[in-house]
Amino acid sequence: MNPQRLRDWVRRFNTVGPEGLIDRKPAGAARRLTPEQEAELTAGIEAGPEFERDGVVRWRCVDLRQLILTRWNIAYHERTIGKLLRRLGFRHISARPRHLGQDPARIEAFTKTSPSVWARSRHSSPQRRR
Repeated sequence: MNPQRLRDWVRRFNTVGPEGLIDRKPAGAARRLTPEQEAELTAGIEAGPEFERDGVVRWRCVDLRQLILTRWNIAYHERTIGKLLRRLGFRHISARPRHLGQDPARIEAFTKTSPSVWARSRHSSPQRRR
């Protein structure tokens, strides 16, 4: 047995008691955003960006990183933003952004209309000879 490990066990036993000898998963890094800030971020993501205010048409990790930095002065790495989003229940599903100048009336006029039931013409296929 390593003497250092034995000293660690004795120290843990003396401070906590027998429960101190049970190995536990480390707590990990403390969260930088408070639960209120996370709830506000979640609501902002679900509402989506506004081009005039945010300057983007869809959220990316880089954009959310900048939003968190400007709003709460907390710096995250881009990869950490992805982990944060996953922990908050978001998945990477990217919807196609809608162009700002898109006109629904012009889209409807451009859409091809086809009959719902196709009728085969009798004259389109050649007759088989016997």
